[in-house]
Amino acid sequence: MLLLKHTNEAQLFHLSANKRAGWTVVHRYEPQEVIEWFKDFHQPDFARSGNRASRTVILPAGPVTQHHSNPPEPFPHNEEPQLRKLGLTTVMRKGVPTLENPHGLCEQGKVLTAEQAQLLKLIGEKMVEFRVGLRARWDSETGEVEEVTDPGVRLDVHEDEEADAEGEDDDEAISE
Repeated sequence: MLLLKHTNEAQLFHLSANKRAGWTVVHRYEPQEVIEWFKDFHQPDFARSGNRASRTVILPAGPVTQHHSNPPEPFPHNEEPQLRKLGLTTVMRKGVPTLENPHGLCEQGKVLTAEQAQLLKLIGEKMVEFRVGLRARWDSETGEVEEVTDPGVRLDVHEDEEADAEGEDDDEAISE
């Protein structure tokens, strides 16, 4: 249980909960400085089931490799059953899971299945960008929660505009 000393802090957490906040960030920086930080923050991440592939990935014939290291390393022999369960038609050659033919893993713009997303993660292929959306901020002087309208940090607004531009139905829109 979180005990708050000041009524204003309690009000902050109560009001932010009504905005469906994933977390609350309390900073002693200027509001625009925090907004700019959120705008600039993004990290490459692994795609999940339901995301759209940002590019086409074709695994070449030969040893199936992990791209977590440079140069890429082949998968160990004990991972071969997992690769088969995820849809790869591998054979063992000298203790290394190997593809006899190129395998189209995913196609740009298509929705990824759970198996495709897991394979992309196993080979180390990052396709999406992790960002944090900022919906509102609390003004300690007035005690008010102010909505953030900058589309660079309001990911929900940005996604809606993209969906409208693409002419997609709300049911088909994928949210990350």
